[in-house]
Amino acid sequence: RESAPPLWTDSRRLFGPNVWTAGPGAVLDAALDPLHGDAELDRWRAAVRAMAHALGWATEPRVHRYRDRAILAFESPIDALMTATLVNEWAWTVAATDGERRAAAIYREDAPDVPPLPIEQSSAIAAARAAFAADANPPAIALQNRAAHEGLPFLFDDEGVSAGYGVRSRSWHPRELPKSGDIAWGELGTIPVALITGSNGKTTTVRLVAAMLARAGHTVGYCCSDGVFIDGVCVERGDWSGPAGARMVLRDRRVTAAVLETARGGMLRRGVVVPRADVAIVTNIAEDHFGGYGIESLGDLALVKLGVAHALGADSVLVLNADDRALIDTRGTFAGRVEWFDEREAGRVTPPPSEMPLTLGGAARHNVANTVGAAHVATAMGLSRTVIDETLRAFGRDNADNAGRLEQFDVRGVRVWVDYAHNPHGLGALLHAAAAAQGSGRLGLLLGQAGDREDDAICALARTAWEARPARIVLKDVDGYMRGRVPGEVPALLRAELLRAGAPESVLSTVSAEADGVRALLAWAASGDLLVLPVHALSARDAVIALLREATASRPSS
Repeated sequence: RESAPPLWTDSRRLFGPNVWTAGPGAVLDAALDPLHGDAELDRWRAAVRAMAHALGWATEPRVHRYRDRAILAFESPIDALMTATLVNEWAWTVAATDGERRAAAIYREDAPDVPPLPIEQSSAIAAARAAFAADANPPAIALQNRAAHEGLPFLFDDEGVSAGYGVRSRSWHPRELPKSGDIAWGELGTIPVALITGSNGKTTTVRLVAAMLARAGHTVGYCCSDGVFIDGVCVERGDWSGPAGARMVLRDRRVTAAVLETARGGMLRRGVVVPRADVAIVTNIAEDHFGGYGIESLGDLALVKLGVAHALGADSVLVLNADDRALIDTRGTFAGRVEWFDEREAGRVTPPPSEMPLTLGGAARHNVANTVGAAHVATAMGLSRTVIDETLRAFGRDNADNAGRLEQFDVRGVRVWVDYAHNPHGLGALLHAAAAAQGSGRLGLLLGQAGDREDDAICALARTAWEARPARIVLKDVDGYMRGRVPGEVPALLRAELLRAGAPESVLSTVSAEADGVRALLAWAASGDLLVLPVHALSARDAVIALLREATASRPSS
């Protein structure tokens, strides 16, 4: 097997429950031998059990097979996660090489310079015990146990240890912890917390719920794919829709209510790190991100998204999309209350679509669904119907309310929409709204895709685009999202599929930068046309918005 590919491509820590284990632990994405995969997995299980016994851990190895690979996971103490990754790598190296002394090509996300354990078992056990002794944090475990006794949520990671949430929390450095008796536990507590996940509509729903909480008088902290926001101010810019963003919000002692975008990637890479929430919503499940982390179907993706239920107790509410077949088929059991929502509730749990700016008078059906889902979440958090309705009648009048999502501009009579649509489901919803609002003008579209999508997914995006029959399509790479693709590769795939779908050559053009694509569409468009511009990266969006504002300001006088 000297010429075989690396034994694994990813080895990482899980700080909370996840699709594979019920608690913290380690996970590894392994390449199976085509002929001896079953035997390799049996040897891996035996090796993990032997090492866990030697370390005093009670754990059961878990396997998820897909294609010619397997996800290998097991639980460990939360203060021993680095040791757990070493154990996982050692166990798979022993299993996959059947005892051969050969170094694996290792990718370890957490600490790429940490040396692997020796192959020989007695030496490996000694090394693992030494690693565990360095890894362990008994004072943190003592605080975790006391927090559980007090009924308080507890957060643990490399950056901090905290008990309670927001204004009722306290945080410490992991290696500078107080004694349990020195903490005023009675001053600690929780705040209202909502988790927002799904394939599309997450950030819009986060912002809607945050606006409702702010109108109700809360100092709101929220995180999303645009950043971390405290009391309306951006304190960190970028994609903070994972565990780090959630912890930052929950540890901020100004915050009286939290709304946390909880993306697929964060749950797969780190688990669900928020131990307690009042409500969670899954907006929808759409084909996207297939092929990574063993996620190969809508059912797989639904299981990942439904991981937010790990944070919900018997008094919590799980809000699910009643129009989503994958959620209906995969929802499983949940100890709390499940509420189903659908866009047909607009006008009953929300104002009529004609009174909600975000819905474009009902033309943006995906935002009708988002407003209804947000209303369910806000109701579960105890907000009044008056607060909900007032927010929905105001939200969306200003582009700043929902930056990067259906922002609207008028450039010399040309209507321009800037949006985040990044998969066939999202693009289809956006183009459906465009068809309803287009009138007699022509449709122009900027089209690109991140490089980490499989070829089939990129082609599906092209087919969805052509269903709307744009009069002009400008193809582009997605700035900052090449992810292993060479420049021009994704636009070439999109172009070839559009041609197969029937798009004429004359409709298509390709640019190297997103701002150049916007300039090309503006030069082509005439008054009455509608330009739809899906833009993903924050830097690219900044450039596009600046360009549109400049074009609007430079309107010639009559």
